[in-house]
Amino acid sequence: MATWSNLNLQNGASPLMEQIIFFHDHTLIILIMITILVSYLMINLFFNKYINRFLLEGQMIELIWTILPAFTLIFIALPSLRLLYLLDELNNPLITLKSIGHQWYWSYEYSDFNNIEFDSYMIPSNEMKNNEFRLLDVDNRIILPMNNQIRIMVTATDVIHSWTIPSLGIKVDANPGRLNQTNFFINRPGIFFGQCSEICGANHSFMPIVVESISIKNFINWINNYS
Repeated sequence: MATWSNLNLQNGASPLMEQIIFFHDHTLIILIMITILVSYLMINLFFNKYINRFLLEGQMIELIWTILPAFTLIFIALPSLRLLYLLDELNNPLITLKSIGHQWYWSYEYSDFNNIEFDSYMIPSNEMKNNEFRLLDVDNRIILPMNNQIRIMVTATDVIHSWTIPSLGIKVDANPGRLNQTNFFINRPGIFFGQCSEICGANHSFMPIVVESISIKNFINWINNYS
């Protein structure tokens, strides 16, 4: 969960989010190098005393400043494409979770188990306990096992929503009449917070998402107790 002093990305809780953070750092280093180089050249232009009345063309320097940016773009594009394909890849999911967006709450269905479906509403401020987070906690959390491949299918019943959890590297649009899917792999236990990130109406800010990651043994116990 993001805190007041956190200016960086949240710690990744899935391999995909870790790859996104690596790509962000890689691209940022390239941008810093470009910024320093361009700033140095611009400052030099203001203060140098070089004058050449007979300079008509400089084919070599033009060749260099055409080829160098092309190589720079390749260094950004190749990791980006690799990551794009990784995000779309689906590997034998253990569990399928269906998420349905409404104005303004989420419904969840565990398709692999009978009779496990529930609505998830934000807890109002006047009903909160001391250990709950305002505008982020819900009455029914999603319970998922860690160290297993999870598939999530996302849709909506009314307007466009977006199911987003930053620490898991997930952002899936929920469109009425369309079923989108993605996958993720939670590599540690914990509670992960997210929100709808598509402006969906008056109470768009009040439909949070909470995923609780537990061991497979505790997950099986939760399934048995729920049924």
